[in-house]
Amino acid sequence: MPAHFRDAHPRVTTLTARDLSKAYGDRVVLDGVDVTAGPGVPLGLVGENGSGKSTLLRLLAGVEPADAGDVVRPAELGYLPQDPGFPVGSTVGDVFDEALASLHDAATRLERLAEDLACGASACLEEYAALLDWCVLHDVWDADRRTEVAAGRLGLAGVARATSVEALSGGERSRLALAALVVRRPTCLILDEPTNHLDDNALAFLEELVGALPGVVVVASHDRTFLQNACARVLDLDPSHFGTDGAGGRLSGGPYSEHLQAKRAARRRWELAFEQQQEELNALRLTATTTARRVAHNRPPRDNDKFIHHVKGQNVARAVSRRVRDVERRIEVLEEARVPKPPRPLRFDTGVGSASAAGTRVVMARDLEVAGRLTLDVLDVSGGVKVLVTGGNGSGKSTLLEVLAGRLAPTSGVARVAARRIGHLPQDVTFARPERTAHELYAALTGSPVPLGELGLLHHRDLGRPVGVLSQGQQRRLALAVLVARTPDLLLLDEPTNHISLTLAEELESAVGRSPGTVLVASHDRWLRSRWDGEQVHLA
Repeated sequence: MPAHFRDAHPRVTTLTARDLSKAYGDRVVLDGVDVTAGPGVPLGLVGENGSGKSTLLRLLAGVEPADAGDVVRPAELGYLPQDPGFPVGSTVGDVFDEALASLHDAATRLERLAEDLACGASACLEEYAALLDWCVLHDVWDADRRTEVAAGRLGLAGVARATSVEALSGGERSRLALAALVVRRPTCLILDEPTNHLDDNALAFLEELVGALPGVVVVASHDRTFLQNACARVLDLDPSHFGTDGAGGRLSGGPYSEHLQAKRAARRRWELAFEQQQEELNALRLTATTTARRVAHNRPPRDNDKFIHHVKGQNVARAVSRRVRDVERRIEVLEEARVPKPPRPLRFDTGVGSASAAGTRVVMARDLEVAGRLTLDVLDVSGGVKVLVTGGNGSGKSTLLEVLAGRLAPTSGVARVAARRIGHLPQDVTFARPERTAHELYAALTGSPVPLGELGLLHHRDLGRPVGVLSQGQQRRLALAVLVARTPDLLLLDEPTNHISLTLAEELESAVGRSPGTVLVASHDRWLRSRWDGEQVHLA
């Protein structure tokens, strides 16, 4: 019998977490987070970079312990991190064999139990019935075919079983880990950005899979279309005084589009409540400091009315004192229940390049080829034009941008770029001095008079942190900030919405549309592509 089956508690079918907290040093990442994910109701996890999505998934999966709080999880749990690891020396075949081992073992054991029952060994009837249920739930008899389908849909059909995992690209390793995990059909799946490196066919496969799995699915994703199509509920880790449900909760029912509406409404409620409270506090403070001076101001008593004035003056003073105390008590009440100021939302509201001369040809390519990576007959891009480069994995989108950026020489053909300043954002961002702070690197790389903090791409708390400890998304934001500060007239963006928050993805798309410069964007992002109104180039 599979170990997962023996260890599993039959009544634990829901993943629940209560009051989870986690800090690294003096930085609190999670504080009192609750999660409930039931079978058949996929839960999407969203939030700004650094909000704790990956940390929360590690706590839910049991990869690392929480500082406080409890997690109750199904014993048969599969976890996919953003950077999956494999045993040294593993081949593709080894990875799939290990993934299918428990399913094959279960099928073999079931056959033996069936033979024992046929021979009259009724003592094993209970085990046989339980194991049969497990095998049906995991569809063990279809496991081998399912593996072939998963490999094909995830772009691994042409990779030989004997291929070393170390020889695969980063995207291929991620897709291999995803395929090996989903063919097992664990009763609980925890996925951290599984849509990275997936083309349309693979994304459609993942959406179908998530919708069909009978167990628990919790997934953190920046793919807005995936969240819309695959997730029944959304859990938002961004801070909000009233939550996304209006009562302090983080959970939204319905797809991603409904979550966006709820989040915008919650933000408006927060801003309005803060403004109203500040207005009331300011009015009360003014009342407390001016009331006494406004009563009987500069009105001396007459000689024949000094006694009456003295008595009335005492009454007035007591009334004024009482009124001031009442105002001060009201101020204390409001201070104790203070509505915090809504944090400034991270925005990308600057330009993304300098103007290119309209009508001039900025990019020209003819019979361009990079052996084994790219074939392109013709490409002409005029100044100020926005071009979306699409195509499946391996079609050469990243290669084309590298050639145009001057980082890769073509095998044959011609590629000419008539731009004074070229800005290139690759998929994998690296910095030569990761021990330096974000602020220091930005200043050293740009010399820009515009401070990094004013661009709105990084939280102020992250400006003084070493770049090496920042998340992938934060490092991509820093690289984007460097590009913006250099004001290129040709901007080459490779999967620009990968690893950045959903809010910033919206802002970036808007900024690209407003840019006076020439922009080429290579992207799998279906949400971006569905709203693109510029030119498009498709690579086969």
